[in-house]
Amino acid sequence: MNIDTATQLLERIQQQLNAKLIGQTKVVEQILIALLSNGHVLIEGIPGLGKTLLVRALADCFAGDFKRIQFTPDLMPADVTGHVMFDMENNRFRLRAGPVFTNLLLADEINRAPAKTQAALLEVMQERQVTLEGKARPLPQPFMVLATQNPIEQEGTYPLPEAELDRFLMKVFIDYPSFDDEVTIASLITTGQTDDQHALGQGEALLSPQDIQAMQHTAANITLDAKVTEYAVALVRATRDNPALTVGAGPRASIALLRASRAKALLRGADFVTPDDVKSMAIPVMRHRVQLSADMEIDGLSNDQILTQIFNSVDAPRT
Repeated sequence: MNIDTATQLLERIQQQLNAKLIGQTKVVEQILIALLSNGHVLIEGIPGLGKTLLVRALADCFAGDFKRIQFTPDLMPADVTGHVMFDMENNRFRLRAGPVFTNLLLADEINRAPAKTQAALLEVMQERQVTLEGKARPLPQPFMVLATQNPIEQEGTYPLPEAELDRFLMKVFIDYPSFDDEVTIASLITTGQTDDQHALGQGEALLSPQDIQAMQHTAANITLDAKVTEYAVALVRATRDNPALTVGAGPRASIALLRASRAKALLRGADFVTPDDVKSMAIPVMRHRVQLSADMEIDGLSNDQILTQIFNSVDAPRT
């Protein structure tokens, strides 16, 4: 797929998503960048801001398979990956495939399941396969995990382990809509509708699995100058020497940043990556891969604030 064709298709998808998730254009853009980068996304926001709606709207744009897992404290790893069971009728073992055997997977409220269940996604997210009874079973392609979590209600939740956080290409925040956008949302959903489920209608399936893979291939071949690559790596490495952070971003962040920057360039219809593309993706790619020092937490500073200071201190190349 050439860049012009991909850009036109992406514009139609953005329009359809923005018509459902009103006032969240930046969030929609970041989700599409993750999709083009063949990466997974952790979506965080307080209840009622449209986290699940966003994922379902994306699934409506897609002609492939979509499945949802509601993470709960009693969810078991086999409920996620599936298991091998004995078929008494046919006198043989057979695979009961779990919901991860899909193209788009919504892991709703992922931090409500215990660590052993969260760990079931480690192999799934990184290697895109499930090992059952000693046999690796590949997942359908493309495959993307979109996980949601609530940042304010921590009772009965289990923090995601660092190894799993690092497997998310980016962490996306959904914030409150503006006043005008909220008026539009409230009016649209309450006029002529008795519930929220059907107010926004069913979207048109604009993408096939083959379309997504073709666009991912196009994004992966966007031109990336050596100096821009060095700039991306410099941003990642700058998080490792700063006293405000006790843990900096690892090499997987450099890979994720370059992939996201290429996808960002494709989304704006360009055939090359600029330093601005890299810098714009640096915070969503790295905000979940670093840890603040105790002093910074006491001062009430956030990961985003510290990362902004760090990235502003790294000189961008002139291209």
